[in-house]
Amino acid sequence: MSIQISGSIAFDTIMVFEGQFKDYILPDQVHMLNVAFLAPQMRQEFGGCAANIAYSLAGLGLPTRLLGSIGHDGQGYLARLTGLGIDTSAVVSRSDCFTAQAFITTDLLDNQITAFHPGAMNFAHESSVGAGPGLGIVSPNGKQAMVQHAQSFDEQGIPFVFDPGQAMPIFEAQELRALIARASWLAVNDYEGEMLSRKLGLPLAEIAQLLKPHNTGGVIQTKGADGVQLIMAKGESVQLPALQVDQAIDPTGCGDAFRAGLLAGLHKGFDLAKSARLGVLLGGIKVQHRGGQNHPVGQNLLRDLWSKTFSDQGPCPI
Repeated sequence: MSIQISGSIAFDTIMVFEGQFKDYILPDQVHMLNVAFLAPQMRQEFGGCAANIAYSLAGLGLPTRLLGSIGHDGQGYLARLTGLGIDTSAVVSRSDCFTAQAFITTDLLDNQITAFHPGAMNFAHESSVGAGPGLGIVSPNGKQAMVQHAQSFDEQGIPFVFDPGQAMPIFEAQELRALIARASWLAVNDYEGEMLSRKLGLPLAEIAQLLKPHNTGGVIQTKGADGVQLIMAKGESVQLPALQVDQAIDPTGCGDAFRAGLLAGLHKGFDLAKSARLGVLLGGIKVQHRGGQNHPVGQNLLRDLWSKTFSDQGPCPI
């Protein structure tokens, strides 16, 4: 019984501008913007929502199947994912385009200017959902892939998390309703939750009622340092605190690490609250490391953190 992860596989190129954007952008001249920033620091990270989620799940030793696509420059990345124990047999490889890539420039105030090239992600719908039973997640990807994979999960009776993320603006309200109706869980952050509520004209509590009936179904809203809110389709809402860490280094990929923990718990048959607590721990581990796939992951590490953080919740579910 595998966890199938639909979403982006991408490279993240991060550059640091040792100044402040506001000192180089003239507010009254933005209609004719033409600026260049010297960025002495640059690094390239493995990224993409699906690949980040798969990285953490594989680190926990759980059966993980990746649904997505890479370009002609992605063979090394694919080999790395396979080497981590991830089933990449469904990943589509395109020779006519680049792997999806994000180019991020950050200033000293942590403001960001990002350019994103979807590349092979536009062909992710060519990757097919495998037969169940199991569990799935539809995270940001090409629009056709998100619709198609959600439909396949639903038709095969595979419960899944709908995680629209930064792809939300490409969907109309009725399309989002249709996708939510196929899913058992909906995952959003603070900003995305507000955007979704405005698009549908409903509070998250009512959106939870649109989900496909499931005994542990509900909306999961992450709030960074303010923790996680669980809005149950059945029962009372639950608020979970974030993990207290010594130093938050990089929030990139924290949401993906959280989703991996959530999926790990659901895969083991635990309820939404206990599963989300695993997500809180993984998100807290990740924020202390740069990049989406450089943090340590392991069952012993998670069990140790669980005993220190959630000792009143019984043994760790992993």
